[in-house]
Amino acid sequence: MAVTAQQVQELRRKTGAGVMDCKRALAECGGDLEQAALALRKQGMARADARMERQAQEGVIASYIHAGGRIGVLVEVNCETDFVARTDEFQALARNLAMHIAAEQPRWVRPEDVPEAILEQEKDVYRSLAVKEGKPGKVIEKIVEGRLAKFHGEVCLLDQQYVRDDEKTVSEVVREAIAHLGENIVVRRFVRYQLGEGE
Repeated sequence: MAVTAQQVQELRRKTGAGVMDCKRALAECGGDLEQAALALRKQGMARADARMERQAQEGVIASYIHAGGRIGVLVEVNCETDFVARTDEFQALARNLAMHIAAEQPRWVRPEDVPEAILEQEKDVYRSLAVKEGKPGKVIEKIVEGRLAKFHGEVCLLDQQYVRDDEKTVSEVVREAIAHLGENIVVRRFVRYQLGEGE
């Protein structure tokens, strides 16, 4: 089936992909616009995975103040070049992540950041609960792992449901930005302050 220029233009408008990529995707999908868009998204995510290995030393420290100055957040988001760091899209991502942190109160960026002592404590609690609920011994560890994943989804920024679109995790939002901007993006660290809270 011949792919028309109008189809290519429509797919480009919809996905932001290059002309040749759109033409190739449409040809592979028999001219089906939706399937071609999906194929391009999959390719974009594959490229995003490859980009995640690259160094990210540039970026911004974004801030967000909420509730009349009662909650404040600073978050460091890195990318590969100063050029991307200055783009509106990157700046908006960093600001939105700061807002998300203010609203959802994560404690760590990623599951690997959770201290081992806290993980062991959580596992002990989940094991005790499973035993108390009368679960058979052979499934207790699976139950513990499932509850631990839920714990990560509550306390780790990248595993949380994104406050602006609960169909996605924060990690998926970052990966989409990597695919769109063409550079690795890393959420390095954050700090959240709330008036009246102290060590």
